[in-house]
Amino acid sequence: MILHPLRLGTVRGEGLPITAVLIRHPSGKNVLVDTGAPIEFAGDPEAPFEVGPDEHVLARLDQLGLSADDVHHVIATHLDPDHAGALDRFPNAEIVVQRRELEAARTSGALRYEWQRAHWDSEALHYRAVDGGTTLLDGVELVDSSGHSAGHQSVLVRLPRTGPVLIAGDAIPTAEVCDPAARPSSGHDHDVEAARQSTRELMRLVAEQGIARILHSHDAEQWRDLRASYD
Repeated sequence: MILHPLRLGTVRGEGLPITAVLIRHPSGKNVLVDTGAPIEFAGDPEAPFEVGPDEHVLARLDQLGLSADDVHHVIATHLDPDHAGALDRFPNAEIVVQRRELEAARTSGALRYEWQRAHWDSEALHYRAVDGGTTLLDGVELVDSSGHSAGHQSVLVRLPRTGPVLIAGDAIPTAEVCDPAARPSSGHDHDVEAARQSTRELMRLVAEQGIARILHSHDAEQWRDLRASYD
């Protein structure tokens, strides 16, 4: 099993990376965790996310010798536009999302979902809705971490050499918010107290499982030290 962190651009004005992850599973399946912003944002100086021509998800896959058709599963941590903005580029993959997230996205009318709805709400996409903790493949486990969004999920990947790695998504977007008591409230959080509780449960998982590394979704400092791959 090999894990590749992918930088899919930057939050404009904040310098925060937009993170995705590709997992090469020993079964031969490729698993993509999040897809970043819409590819149409690439090179657009007015877009809220800075995406270079070599940074969008299809370009990053191409750099690894892959195409969208080589991706078997896309795990959507949640359906915010900087995480699910390019789901429409993967019509042949199984898109795995928490049921609560998909239902909220389809029915709540919230701007976070409606703004880029065309990119995630398409009849061409094949969704698999799950409820809570789920094993997707051997060594790839979904962890319910709701709070930032109605049905946010994180991903635990058990690498043979590195050890367990937690892809936290926006449940713990930077290392600075690992302390649930000190986790600041955010206008982007669906439920602040639930987000803090998910942070608390994830940090308990880190301790119990001996997790070697937490991958944060928007941590500029972490990106300076990340390797191109982990196994």
